[in-house]
Amino acid sequence: MEALRANGHDVFHIAESSRGTADDEISECANDEDRILITRDKDFGELVYKNKMIHAGIMLNRLYVLSTEKKIEIILNVIDEFGEELRGKFTVIEPGNIRFRIL
Repeated sequence: MEALRANGHDVFHIAESSRGTADDEISECANDEDRILITRDKDFGELVYKNKMIHAGIMLNRLYVLSTEKKIEIILNVIDEFGEELRGKFTVIEPGNIRFRIL
């Protein structure tokens, strides 16, 4: 999260203040504050697709096998390249692949 902040992004990291918060509460908070949610938790996909959860944008990080530094680099590049285009989309980031879905 520090890398995002260092690059000028306004970041709220749930683990810094409210560890253990339920996914629907996290999503509601992000949506209320018009924040794009960056997560590794695939449960957010179910909340969006099955439960039709409203969101400001979600980035699902599926970069499991990469080093932390490489994950940060890729996420920052996606944000820099697509910026506001990420709003309202469910974005899946995998090594060598980015998929966008508009709901």
